[in-house]
Amino acid sequence: MYQFSYAEVAEESPQEMRGMERRVLDQALELLHVARSKGPGSRALVDALFYYRRLWSIFMDDLANPENELPEELRAGLISIGIWMVKEIELVRSGKANDLTAMIEITEIIRDGLK
Repeated sequence: MYQFSYAEVAEESPQEMRGMERRVLDQALELLHVARSKGPGSRALVDALFYYRRLWSIFMDDLANPENELPEELRAGLISIGIWMVKEIELVRSGKANDLTAMIEITEIIRDGLK
């Protein structure tokens, strides 16, 4: 299987890029829904949090890149959401929180905005 960096894929058409972003957000949502149904301490939760943390790290790295063509205000807003997500992931991972609803709802809003 070939692996490409996010930047290499981003060089493709904007429609292809948005489609890929929607697909990875759909995957994150699927993992979060399964994790919510399995509950705290489940392997599904660990897998979902790992995937979600990695995904937001990639998004934030790309958003912080000066070559990112999104408007600066939008980039800053998405980075702020990413920082909140990472903090929320850590709260759930450490057992200090266990409600995934906000992460799911925000992810759905972002995914739907990519249409």
